[in-house]
Amino acid sequence: MIRLEIADGLWTVTIDRPEKANSLTRAMLAEIAEAAERAAAEGARVFVLRGEGKVFSAGADLDEARAGLATDPVWERLSGAIAGLPCLTIAALNGTLAGGAMGMVLACDLRLAVAGAKFFYPVMKLGFLPQPSDPRRLAALIGPARAKMILMAGQRIEAEEALAWGLIDRIVAPEAMADTVATLAADARAATAAHVAGIKALI
Repeated sequence: MIRLEIADGLWTVTIDRPEKANSLTRAMLAEIAEAAERAAAEGARVFVLRGEGKVFSAGADLDEARAGLATDPVWERLSGAIAGLPCLTIAALNGTLAGGAMGMVLACDLRLAVAGAKFFYPVMKLGFLPQPSDPRRLAALIGPARAKMILMAGQRIEAEEALAWGLIDRIVAPEAMADTVATLAADARAATAAHVAGIKALI
């Protein structure tokens, strides 16, 4: 359900559970975290997250969420591993991003999304707290009031509004996503891992 492809400094992680809206089990989250940790250790220059099908991820698998996944530390392990990567990190959102899946995306350097994507994090309605790092990263991107719009007022944000807010960086046609990612990754892939890490550290 998680695919990892490595090619010349580019690590691509694909969530491949489209029949369940790419909802995430604990094992899937741990697998993505392990890929990010490996990427850091093995000198990745670009790390890409993407989903298969029409939804990036609906968040936690509901059966596992009821059994405790919603508050499992694996979410923080994953977002921390991505945030700590010394390379360029890109979330290529093929569709809607919901719930705890937002954490790994907020931890990326760049976020691309297709026009039909929606963004929501229904922790108020579901009775869970968000993962500890997510509100801070969300507020850093879009400001505290807009973060409260999503986390407290339960608003679903369309891609155009997400772009205006700074939640995403570019809206991309689905058929152009792969080429857009390749273009954004090209300079980092051509550099050394140390050079990529040095520029990221300065920012």
